[in-house]
Amino acid sequence: MGVLRYSGRDELILGLGARPEETDPVTGDILAPPSESGPWSAPTAEAPLAARLTLPGSKSLTNRELVLAALADGPSTIRRPLHSRDTSLMVDGLRALGIDIAEVPGDGDFGPDLRVTPGELLGGTIDGGLAGTVMRFLPIVAALALGPTNVDGDPYARKRPMRTTIDALRGIGVEVNDDGRGTMPFTVHGTGEVIGGDLAIDASASSQFVSGLLLAAPRFRDGLTLRHTGERLPSMPHIRMTIACLAAHGVQVDEPEEGVWHVAPQPIRARDVDIEPDLSNAGPFLAAALLAGGTVTIDGWPEQTTQVGDEFLRILPRLGATVTRTGDAVTVDGGAGVRGGGVVRAADLDLTIGGELAPTFAILLAFADGPSRLTGIGHLRGHETDRLAALVAEIRRLGGDADELEDGLEVRPAPLHGGAWEAYADHRIATAGALAGLIVPGVTVDDIGTTAKTLPEFPELWNAMLGRGAHATRWEQLPL
Repeated sequence: MGVLRYSGRDELILGLGARPEETDPVTGDILAPPSESGPWSAPTAEAPLAARLTLPGSKSLTNRELVLAALADGPSTIRRPLHSRDTSLMVDGLRALGIDIAEVPGDGDFGPDLRVTPGELLGGTIDGGLAGTVMRFLPIVAALALGPTNVDGDPYARKRPMRTTIDALRGIGVEVNDDGRGTMPFTVHGTGEVIGGDLAIDASASSQFVSGLLLAAPRFRDGLTLRHTGERLPSMPHIRMTIACLAAHGVQVDEPEEGVWHVAPQPIRARDVDIEPDLSNAGPFLAAALLAGGTVTIDGWPEQTTQVGDEFLRILPRLGATVTRTGDAVTVDGGAGVRGGGVVRAADLDLTIGGELAPTFAILLAFADGPSRLTGIGHLRGHETDRLAALVAEIRRLGGDADELEDGLEVRPAPLHGGAWEAYADHRIATAGALAGLIVPGVTVDDIGTTAKTLPEFPELWNAMLGRGAHATRWEQLPL
């Protein structure tokens, strides 16, 4: 088989910025405008799967490495990075602050490598889009700049919680003007130096508040001793990822007790780094085997990783899949699949470790053999959209049975039928709709292009998984 190379990323990314204040009548969320190409008909599986895929790089790792390279003591090369809307927003934001980032030839299948050359940080304008890593990492970097930086994003991003970042900046000696909103837009008034020191925050809404501070902490005058004060800290693997990235750049992060991190002032060493495939984006493809039956193999799966998507390998067997590994290839076998008369086992899953996995599991459990619960994900109400409300609304729209819980979702089996699926400009809600449509004919996703946030190649890879080839206008078929 050949390797699919994406060659038209900008076509998907264009038009995914600010959107009009049109709201969904079910959830009240701001909706994206209809895709220029119209609703996307989710393809149904006509036979058991026998797919083998390679996926683009991790968004979480790419954006962390971009920030560290920008603050490092010399140039760095990021090999096989993700090229998506979120990473483009990070690149553009760093360039606005004075960092030189150039595309250079590489050996990846999904775009060029990135050469990052640090420079004097100056004020500018940052468009965070709907990218949590951009809107929560770059304001801390901007605090090190000499001059003011304006931070804004898409209309729905102005609803996302940012007060923790704003208050944290003030707590380490940085002036921020947000007109009392606690949301974007706001202005960070950098003076070229951040004092740092002791800081206490409640990061219950997102682990990104911790990661953003830790990434820049080595450059603070007095370093940083950071304490989380909330009862629960979601997505701890993302903080572990941040600490591992810092360690690879020679930065030591001490953890004297749970929920406390200390970073002394120290240089961030430049390094060249290979980005792992995005394991969270692998989820819908792996889950497809349980619905359509057959096997899906993902190549390039790291032996050890801090990515939360690795949890799919441990959770999918609880739902009835068989997971095997050969070298760097991971295979999920769904047996006959729901399509062939098999079942998904009901389960109660605590996803505190990684709420981004919830949309995929919510769809799988809509086909389960009994009621199921997803918990530990209350913070998903503050993501690209209110993911809990969106999932309940869309599952019900197709005839399913789901309710919100205080800290998650309850999903009960019910026959699903075709219909419109709203994506709410949220890439994970869009891929959830594609997964539902795999065995429910007639599902149409209003804006599959929103997957460009972290996986612009999604529609083509989804069709390739089904053996339907690649879109000729945006892909090249390359010989192995």
